Amino acid sequence: MGSFDWDLDTGRMHLDSSGLAVFDLDPADYDGFPTSLSVRVPTAEGIRLDALVSQALKDGSQDYGAYFKVRRRDGTLQWTHTQGSIRRDATGRPHRIIGIVRDATVELELSRRRLTLDAERERQSRIVESTTAALAHASTVRDVIGVLGDQETLRRLGAINVLLGLVENHHIELVAEGKAGSYVPEHQFSDVDADDFPMSEVVRTMQPRFITSPEEFKHGYPLLWPYIKPLGVTAAAYLPLVALGRPVGVLGLFYADRRAFTPEERNLLLALASTIAQSLERARLYDQEHDLAERLQQAMLPPSIPQVPGAEVAVRYRSPRTGLDIGGDWYDVIPLPRGRVAAVIGDVQGHDTQAAAVMGQLRIVLRAYASEGHSPATVMARASTFLHELDTERFATCCYAEIDLATGSLQVVRAGHVDPLVRHPDGITRWLPVPGGLPLGLSADFGRLEYPVTSLTLDPGDALLLCTDGLLEQPGTDLGSGMRELRELVTAGPDDVDELADALCDVVEKRGVKDDMALVLLRRGGGALRGVGAAGDGAGAAGACGPTGRLRQHIPAADPDALSAARHMIRAAVRAWGAGERADEIELVADELVTNALLHTDGAAEATVRMVAAAPERRLRIEVEDRSSAMPRRREPGESGVSGRGLLLVDRLADVWGVEARGGGKVVWCEFAVPAEPGLSAAA
Repeated sequence: MGSFDWDLDTGRMHLDSSGLAVFDLDPADYDGFPTSLSVRVPTAEGIRLDALVSQALKDGSQDYGAYFKVRRRDGTLQWTHTQGSIRRDATGRPHRIIGIVRDATVELELSRRRLTLDAERERQSRIVESTTAALAHASTVRDVIGVLGDQETLRRLGAINVLLGLVENHHIELVAEGKAGSYVPEHQFSDVDADDFPMSEVVRTMQPRFITSPEEFKHGYPLLWPYIKPLGVTAAAYLPLVALGRPVGVLGLFYADRRAFTPEERNLLLALASTIAQSLERARLYDQEHDLAERLQQAMLPPSIPQVPGAEVAVRYRSPRTGLDIGGDWYDVIPLPRGRVAAVIGDVQGHDTQAAAVMGQLRIVLRAYASEGHSPATVMARASTFLHELDTERFATCCYAEIDLATGSLQVVRAGHVDPLVRHPDGITRWLPVPGGLPLGLSADFGRLEYPVTSLTLDPGDALLLCTDGLLEQPGTDLGSGMRELRELVTAGPDDVDELADALCDVVEKRGVKDDMALVLLRRGGGALRGVGAAGDGAGAAGACGPTGRLRQHIPAADPDALSAARHMIRAAVRAWGAGERADEIELVADELVTNALLHTDGAAEATVRMVAAAPERRLRIEVEDRSSAMPRRREPGESGVSGRGLLLVDRLADVWGVEARGGGKVVWCEFAVPAEPGLSAAA
């Protein structure tokens, strides 16, 4: 740092030796005038500096300051700072400037680094905030996987790929990958004690593993290298996901343009891993609790729906797809003396385990009153009194329909519930206006136990639909709009009651509503079914069944002949309906479903094969029904296991599959898209 004293009257500027050193100027080369400095100050910088000083002299300023560049004798540019104080006489005229000049290179470099560091910290904060915000909305493990595999998340992290493994029973299961082929296929399940995989090492030590070169991958993990090399990975970070002091998973991030991780970057990734671990643990607990809640709900529903001579019946229940709480929706079909049957639908207030418990009690009581022979109005009144005496502060809506299948006489009672819907054989669908009473529980509380009975006629072929409001709800619309849309869906839907029930459930799942849903579909026999082929009991019916037909085979327990007949029926139907190249896959999956039903349940099974006519494309549907309430679980077969791969095969080969309650326990189903073949209908 040097000083200068500039006499504006004479134009001379005294510059001390330190000042001359700042300009890298030899004292012999300085003649005492500012023009001598021009050899060190680039022209553009000199013009800018002169303009700044001139403006300060004109506008009455007392001082000025500026950064400018000086070209040293070796040709390098040096940032320099000057600060001047302007002295004026009594009239305000400037006559002298005194000030300093100094080398500002270090100062500006430190400032640049500070700004860069601040920008990096701000970027890291945005990464943490955005990822945390996205994970805040992840309720299930699938949601967490979706957030981590999202391309926007990868872009924020600067990664090209991600792997997520979950730790369970001393094994690591890879459940998500950003790009196909980034892990060894036969090692989707790996042992925690394995030495061939960095994920196992991270889980054992609960310490991160940072790989900073392809060579480190190649020599450290030769089994992985053939799969890593095509991805162009230059570095990777394997992060332990630790919650409550134990590893719940491991996250792998892969990079294509990185060779090192700074301490700040490592700290950022570890902070993100902690956030992800907490979200993952929360999601796993949610999945477990939701599964338990669904099991409780299923246990409260009827264990079986009886065969009703003279009628076709389909029942469905769907739990909420969002939110943990279960609901109080229920259905029931009750055989009555003298060829009559009662169909019941109801909804207990609330979405919790108490609602499900109350629902179970109310369903049983209502069934008992109906079986005793009471009239529909009396059944509802007594059920209301029972619910009131439970002292749960809960109420329930209900619709009770009693049908004489011989005469078609229909009596309907409604307790605060939505009206029933009827579809006629000609396709006309209408809501039945049924006067109703107060919801169950409330009517007893207010002493208004009168329930009007509406008498109607259900003609042969008429289908009666009872449902809860979960089938009507649509985000952003009112109940009236939902009723209109449901009537249109039923009108345009398939005639087969099972197919129609499935179609309505599919609509509910696509909406993503937060309420559960139950429905009962009952068709009185005697009417023609449009577009539905004949149903057979064996393979011989396959040749006579059209592309929209249905084949069904009952398989008693421990009956090899029946099992063989079912396989033959499925094979014949698949070939006859033109499954093409997918025939072997369909036969294999169907065989797995039937075998699982016989092995893991104590009773018989029923296999159904049909074409789904209402889908946009031809889809072949396999259903295997049994009377067990135990839901199938995907198991880990292990490297040498001979069982546990059935559902893995179903998941890999079928386009879509699922499990649902259907009266007699459950139904495991799957669907395959099959190509349309010209002339198939005529050939069939």
